[in-house]
Order: sequence, then structure tokens, then C-alpha cells
Amino acid sequence: MTTAVLEKDNKTDAKLGVVDCDIHPALSTPQEILPFLPLRWRDHLKDYGMRSPNPFYAALPYPRMGNGMRQDSYPPDGGPAASNLAFMQEQHLDPLNIEHGLLHALNAGPSLMNLEQGAAVCAAYNDWQIDKWCGPDPRLKGGICIPQEDAGLSLKEIEERKKDPRFVQVAFVPKSIEPAGRRRYWPIWEACEALDLPVGMHSAAYGQRANSASGWASFYVEEHYSFAHVAQTVLVSMIFEGVFERFPKLKLVLVEGGFAWLAPLMWRMDREWEEMRSEVPHVKMRPSDYVRRNVWVTTQPVEEPPNPRHVKNLIDWIGVDRLMFSTDYPHWDFDHPERTFRVGLSEDDMAAIMRGTARSVYGL
Repeated sequence: MTTAVLEKDNKTDAKLGVVDCDIHPALSTPQEILPFLPLRWRDHLKDYGMRSPNPFYAALPYPRMGNGMRQDSYPPDGGPAASNLAFMQEQHLDPLNIEHGLLHALNAGPSLMNLEQGAAVCAAYNDWQIDKWCGPDPRLKGGICIPQEDAGLSLKEIEERKKDPRFVQVAFVPKSIEPAGRRRYWPIWEACEALDLPVGMHSAAYGQRANSASGWASFYVEEHYSFAHVAQTVLVSMIFEGVFERFPKLKLVLVEGGFAWLAPLMWRMDREWEEMRSEVPHVKMRPSDYVRRNVWVTTQPVEEPPNPRHVKNLIDWIGVDRLMFSTDYPHWDFDHPERTFRVGLSEDDMAAIMRGTARSVYGL
């Protein structure tokens, strides 16, 4: 890319600002979360630890999951990547014109076997997001972590946070005990619709299941690829279980699964629904219509075919209004806003992806 083009793009981005829908804040040390836990759970953690269904908890399945960050993203005074607000501001928020950054504070709380402990850990991470990130820098917006396998405890946490404008979505781990469309989760969906809080589902190492349908993968490349599978499983379940028919204003955002798979999945769901709609009479519309009304996807990791302009065909099929930009900072496969989607989109389409759609979805 020429210097002149970069300068033009920088000016455009500076004028518009960018909404980054996926930033991962980190604890400076594992002990940093302890002050946010009640004494009972601090003692419990010391004596008994956390019991998770994920066999790789506390030793994530691949070194990349713990250490595979941008090599320049570690704070100069030490600590994990994205654990220092001042350095995040200096490296990411300020130079890239991040108008709003949506935090995905990945943690084991939503998936712990001890549901009360999970609720305490989720509440601690919510307090930590406000204390360390969203409070000091109003550009950063949190996601409400919930102990999702207990609807009552989840609703209690949502009720606690609902009036705090620093939270703009409810975080849900897609590898749940049951498919996301099942009725055990409907009280959560009902609350999110009533409060106009989008549900952000981020593919992650945590959860009740492996990413694949047949168990844990052998290689990291399989694990990384299968993030898209998790997003598809969630979407199919929520559509055919009737979630979006029952909650027509619910907003679902699928994070860090890419988007190239969405168009063919919409076509296939429509075809199957046409053939077997008598089995699911509660699904009143074509599945693709629910996607276009209720569902958004974030862009990272952007698919990169040999001819980058082929990405434009995918975007045309999906609809530019379904896409929201994300960087996945500080992970190694970070997408830079000045180098993404240089595929022949109009200025209006670029503005929608980089900023406008997210502002509308999240009420920013």
C-alpha cells in the first residue's frame, strides 16, 4: 500500500473513529482478582481451587493460548499482554482511533462446576472490568459475565449491572452444557431482550465442551479453525429452537469466528427449513430472515483468499449491516483497522463496518 493511500486512510479513520468489538484485558497476576472476591471464596480458592469441566483449565490446551500474543504487546514494565491500561492506551486505543473498545474478559467463571463459586468469580470479573478498565477509560465497555448454567444466578448478576452504562452486553460462553437454544437459557434471553442488552458469544478455550463435535483436537490449527464451528452450532440451535421467534428483539453477536461461513450456512438452513418446516412450526420465518434481523458477526479473523477482492462477494451476500469490526487485541492474529477490508468497499460500507453498525447495535 502506498504512503499516500495510507495517509488518506488514516485521515478517514481519524475522522470517523473505530469501534473495536473484541479486546481481551488480562490480569497482571492471577492474584489480582482476589480482592474482588468475598473472603469465603478467596479461602475456597486457596483450599480447593476451581473445578472446571474443561480438562485444560489452568493449563490451556496450547501454549499459544497463554503466550501467543503480539510480541510487542507486553507492557514495558512487565506483566502479561493487555494487562496494563496505560500501555493499551499508548499502543492500541490512541494511535488506532479506537472510539469504543468492547472488552471480552475471558475467564472460567461461567463454566465452573460449583455454580455459586462461578457466580462469585463472574461478579469479581465484572467489578475488575470497572475498576481497572472501564472506569478509568470511558472508551472501554464491559460485558457482563454470568454463571450461565444457573439462570437464576445469571439474572441476579444482570440485575446488579443493568443500570451501569459501562456494560453494553451480556457475555455468554458458547460451549454450554446444552445447546444455546434450549429453554434452560430462555430466562437469560428474555432479560437481555427486555434490557436491550446484546448477547456477545465469544469462541474461547473455556466451556463445557470441546470445539469439535467429536472431542479434543490433536493440533492447534484444528482448535483455531473450529472456532467457526462453535458459532455455527449456536446459531443453528437458537434459530430452530425458536429463540428469535419468541424473543424477536434479541440481539446475538458472534465474536471471533470469522464470517465467510455465514452465507452458505444461511442458504443451507433455508433449504432444510423448506423441506422440513413441518417439524418446527414455531419457526415462522426463513432462517436467513432471523439472521438478518437478530444476528451480527465480528470480523476477526478476516478470511484472506488469494484474491482479497473476493471478500467483497462474501460481504455482499451476508450484508454489510451484519458485520462489525474487531481486532482481537492483543492476540497474534490481530487485525489492524488500516489494513483490513481494502477490498473495494464504498466509504459508506467501510464506515458501517468500522463504526456505524456497532454504535447502533450497542447504543454507543
